[in-house]
Amino acid sequence: MNKHQNFIDLLRVLIRQPSVVGAEHSFFRVLQRELEERGAKVTWYEGLLVAQGNQPESAMFSAHIDRHGLICTGPNEFQYAAFVTGHRSDLLGNSVSEKLMTKIVDRFRNVPLTAYEPWSGSYRGAGMIKNAYICEFRNNLIFEVEGLEHLVAGTPVAFTDSLKMQDGLLTGQLDNVMTAAALVHLFGLGFQGTAFFTAEEESGSSWRYLLEWFRRFNGATDKLIVVDTSPFPDRASLEAQQVVLRRRDANASFNEALTDKLEQICLSNGISYAYKDAYIEAQNNIALAEGREPASLGSTELGRITAASNGFVQGTTLQVPTMGYHTMEESALLGSSDAFLSLLLELSGITTEGQNVI
Repeated sequence: MNKHQNFIDLLRVLIRQPSVVGAEHSFFRVLQRELEERGAKVTWYEGLLVAQGNQPESAMFSAHIDRHGLICTGPNEFQYAAFVTGHRSDLLGNSVSEKLMTKIVDRFRNVPLTAYEPWSGSYRGAGMIKNAYICEFRNNLIFEVEGLEHLVAGTPVAFTDSLKMQDGLLTGQLDNVMTAAALVHLFGLGFQGTAFFTAEEESGSSWRYLLEWFRRFNGATDKLIVVDTSPFPDRASLEAQQVVLRRRDANASFNEALTDKLEQICLSNGISYAYKDAYIEAQNNIALAEGREPASLGSTELGRITAASNGFVQGTTLQVPTMGYHTMEESALLGSSDAFLSLLLELSGITTEGQNVI
């Protein structure tokens, strides 16, 4: 039995609960139940669920809870939810590129779907993606779906998912239910700090909800740790490290002291790590030498909130390396999952010996 079997059991439950970007309310209800069963005090805000123990300042983690899916936009018409929720633009107002749409268009063909009512999570039917194409008139992705002809506009449609375990891998639509489940699991182990669960990260909006919370209570911080998954191309690149750290992303530099602390904990516990910004820069040097276009350093929730708040909210990131990013076959090594949970426990000051874990 895996030493973190309770976490895996929880992940198996949560991954089946729909949480399409822009329609996360029903998933917040599920999280509230699971958190309160583990002794957390739970408060809802627009786009944000906050869970706290008896020492809320002792540690602060944040995970986004939205996942990719579709939204019904008309009679038997379905579009990519992240583009609709984000008004087809990124954080800087740039429109979604044709390159990105072309990359996505074949990603989910023949994927089963589940439609649901966004507030209660009530089941609204099942279907299947038969085709997807770029509409030349609207310059947007349109999905042809079979079995959901009865839906009305505004109905979210999730990719039907379940957790698979084989060959040392956890597989499913892991981004970002995996790290959200880990934070819930922490409360079952006695976590007394604060965990934030944010909506609409995949459309670039989650940082706004999180920053609003800090401004509401005039509480600057430099110890926020944002947890997420991080994409790599193949299993060999996954096995090169157990967890992923960052010193910066495309938006901002992260808190140096907290990042160094994470690195030292990794070293003390024999956990292998890599810096994603350094990894991307090394790949870009190769690309430039070969005449190819360099990649972006990427945008994270932390980089967005740090830049937008002018440093009022700071921290660092801790990520689980995965392959098959943003697909139904996203996979993480079990060893990475275990290392990630061990780091969260160390950062929280939790020892699990002799505990009854929920």
